[in-house]
Amino acid sequence: MSALEPVNDDISPISLADIERARRLLNGVTAYTPIETSSSLSAVAGTSVFLKCENLQRTGSFKLRGAFTRLSALSETDRKKGVIAASAGNHAQGVAVAARELGIDCIVFMPNGAALPKVTATRTYGAEVRLAGEDLAESIELAQIEAAESGRVFIPPFDHVDIVTGQATLGLEVLEQVPQVGTILVPTGGGGLLAGVAIAVHLSGSRAQVVGVQAEGAAAFPASLSKGAPVRLTQMATIADGIAVPEPSELTLGIVRKHVAEIRTVTEEQIGEAMLFLSERAKLVVEPAGAVGVAALLAGSIGLEGPIVVVLSGGNVDTLLLNRVLLHGLVVAGRFMEMIVRVSDRPGSLVKLLTALAQTECNVVSVEHDRTSTGLAATDVQIAVKVETKGQDHKAEIIATLKRLQYDVAFPAVEKA
Repeated sequence: MSALEPVNDDISPISLADIERARRLLNGVTAYTPIETSSSLSAVAGTSVFLKCENLQRTGSFKLRGAFTRLSALSETDRKKGVIAASAGNHAQGVAVAARELGIDCIVFMPNGAALPKVTATRTYGAEVRLAGEDLAESIELAQIEAAESGRVFIPPFDHVDIVTGQATLGLEVLEQVPQVGTILVPTGGGGLLAGVAIAVHLSGSRAQVVGVQAEGAAAFPASLSKGAPVRLTQMATIADGIAVPEPSELTLGIVRKHVAEIRTVTEEQIGEAMLFLSERAKLVVEPAGAVGVAALLAGSIGLEGPIVVVLSGGNVDTLLLNRVLLHGLVVAGRFMEMIVRVSDRPGSLVKLLTALAQTECNVVSVEHDRTSTGLAATDVQIAVKVETKGQDHKAEIIATLKRLQYDVAFPAVEKA
């Protein structure tokens, strides 16, 4: 580990001593998650790339760090009152485990549409789960109302100094594991993890730049940083529910403005591509929110000084969603394609089509006949074919072959060939 010169920052809400104290508190509670090298990402970035595998943390995400730090700071009186939180999954599990470890009664509000595995896990950890609210914002509102009426202590997902201090311990680990780090890419929602990592890095004297990454469909930081105050998004749309937060807090925004180099955004397609990449090349299961840093790196490493550490912030992904996202990633990568081919409804037509496809060396996954679609002539049949391909060039070759043989080929709306 290289010697770092701590930075004195008297106006910071968090000191290096606070972070080191939290780290001692978390010893034996959280795991010292591994750093994995990635030769594939290093080749893409043109510099050494490391993955901080917080998806392997207890509860499957970094959230336990902040939750345990916050609950540990409660007075004995507040502990007896119990705690309440609201979350779509990761914060819920972090608070539930922290409460169990400290012997505190815990209620967690989760949106009605919360993923079943996350709901089940939160209950397994000992919390009382109440499914209420159409989205996270409504669940938070209901949880705060309950807290005011019951006297329980509300545990926010990011808007508290103790929460940010706990998340900052991840930054200290990164500096120990890759002391020469040049850039740290951090998944960002409300900014608790980003603020924590950035302030830990800065106060430790490292010259590494910290870059936040948000989903394009839920990116509240760019407008908030531009205005200099939290700006609330009126709508959000992303598969990365773990970072779908409508606005940062004054606390996190203030730290980010001072300690973070920049904020980057990634598209849904890029997130899916990153999850596929991590699954195939790194053998890691990472949720959409946890994969945005890799998505940003795959989108372009210009301006990112190496070595680069990418934080994989969580691995709690519903299996059904994982299946859909990975399939979409295959489509984007040109490795899976669905076509609708119209042929004459006569014996041998299907055999000819499949023979043509076989000559392109693609793998046919499924075939479905349709003779009743609107606009389909009585003499024609519509065949939906799903095939596995070897990439964009192979995909283009298949399409070209079918068109050369004068097949009428179309693609579903989700497939833009």
